[in-house]
Amino acid sequence: MTSPPRNAVIAAAATLATLAALIARLHPVPCGHQLIRVGSAHDGGYLIPDDLGGIAMCFSPGVSTNADFETDLFRRSGIPSALADGSVDGPPPGAVFHSFEKLFLGSSSGRDRMRLEDWVARHRLDGMPGDLLLQMDIEGSEYAVLIDTPATVLRRFRIMVIEFHSLEWLFTAFGCTVMSAIFNKLLTDFVVCHLHPNNHSPAQRRGTLEIPRVMEFTFLVRDRVRPGGPMLMIPHPLDAPCLPDKPELLLPPCWRPVSQAS
Repeated sequence: MTSPPRNAVIAAAATLATLAALIARLHPVPCGHQLIRVGSAHDGGYLIPDDLGGIAMCFSPGVSTNADFETDLFRRSGIPSALADGSVDGPPPGAVFHSFEKLFLGSSSGRDRMRLEDWVARHRLDGMPGDLLLQMDIEGSEYAVLIDTPATVLRRFRIMVIEFHSLEWLFTAFGCTVMSAIFNKLLTDFVVCHLHPNNHSPAQRRGTLEIPRVMEFTFLVRDRVRPGGPMLMIPHPLDAPCLPDKPELLLPPCWRPVSQAS
């Protein structure tokens, strides 16, 4: 019997039944609103419901060198964006924004980071009319942030676009347990209305299940879901590869509702 490599970590596998049940809960559903693409044609552009009226502000951590989404959002709808990223000194040239903080988002506040709850509170939006929008791409820290943020704060966001990283850890028992808790927390108040894999790296497969390593999730708060409306389209005509020089990575069948799985 071959021994595992020295210092290798051996993780127990999640059961396929448990994982399939979680993925089924994350299937995108029709939300009653047309989806529109906001931002660039590739990386920096996301599909969100065309339900922007009355949103007071967008919070966008992890802006890095691309503020196409936030700039386009303001030009379309007048929604200002609060930006944050500890890895850059400021927004990219030409960005349209309300404020910028050179801080990372995390599960604690300190010298170089802040909590989402504290960031929202600093903008003194209590009592102001209008919902919020979250566009978060923070390279894996999204899990800690979502665990830390109270549901009462998350519910203030009408729309959330979150890029989830390292999803292949769902194949492990530990990863599936932790990620299930986070997704179940979100699904209490939100529905998934769009999924788009990032084509940076290939999907991972186990049995009949296939999981992209990185995916963009668009959530809509449940009380904004409307009956009827446009049909669910997978892939959506406005979808585009994040990296234009690599082939598009389509959403695997197991992530689609039965009517869209073929």
